[in-house]
Amino acid sequence: MRLPHGGDLGHARAAFGEPEGGWIDLSTGVNPWPWPAPPLSSEALRRLPSEEGLADLSAAAARAFGARRALPVAGAQAAIRHLPFCAPPGDVAVVSPTYNEHAPAWEAAGRRVRRVAEPEPAGVLVVTNPNNPDGRSWRPEALLAVDCGLLVVDESFVDPTPELSLAAHRHVVVLRSFGKFYGLPGLRLGFALGPADLLDRLEARLGPWPVSGPALEIGARAYRDEAWAAETRIRLKQAAARLDEALAARGYELLGGTPLFRFVAGEGGAARFARQGLWVRSFPDMPDRFRIGLPPDEAAWGRLARL
Repeated sequence: MRLPHGGDLGHARAAFGEPEGGWIDLSTGVNPWPWPAPPLSSEALRRLPSEEGLADLSAAAARAFGARRALPVAGAQAAIRHLPFCAPPGDVAVVSPTYNEHAPAWEAAGRRVRRVAEPEPAGVLVVTNPNNPDGRSWRPEALLAVDCGLLVVDESFVDPTPELSLAAHRHVVVLRSFGKFYGLPGLRLGFALGPADLLDRLEARLGPWPVSGPALEIGARAYRDEAWAAETRIRLKQAAARLDEALAARGYELLGGTPLFRFVAGEGGAARFARQGLWVRSFPDMPDRFRIGLPPDEAAWGRLARL
């Protein structure tokens, strides 16, 4: 069964119709000011992705992360689905609630999974840091202190706060997302970092051409643009602070979040935003809570002000 995620405006239209001025999607936690990708070369679409291009992307990403090796995958989701078949045996603890694909991926591989509230000893410990959807975070040294056979850390939202990353620790499996921070989720690009033998097994399982030619070309250029990344971290934190003020002024309680999204409680939930054409991420098991991304422009801020 397909699990619910943000980003599908078809659900918004089915439930609320088409608002005047159209929908503004705030349900994904994706940077609304994407990296300015230049036009693709003709080879990016006309030729199969090359080993040279794959190596170039891997090197650029590894340098940006401070890692020894970065294995490109078709979004962090691809690594989440395949990693359980490559990891050593053992029981699995998933710190929850979290991104809803982690536990089912390990269960699909026949693993015994328990959902735990805090990091604890296990054969395999899975933590999302910072967490999705509530933004809860752990210091790297706290996670390294937990006694586990294999530590898996999903860092899909860590780019605005790189001090939380464990990418430099070669014995930890780290999953990284390109699309969220760089604002290009349709490119479907992510990375797996970690022990060499496990990455070798994952690479073999993924097979040839794990990512597209456009992903190779755009990803390599973007990861070398250090000035854009530094400026974007500042911009995201400023926008998140502005969003906090706007939500508080309308009676909402901030429960957590990251510079890319906020986790909020308040009456009316997603429906109150939908009446202004703003689509936020709701949760059936938490009807009074929702996740909201950053408004992309002043028109979106104006709709927020009319709540």
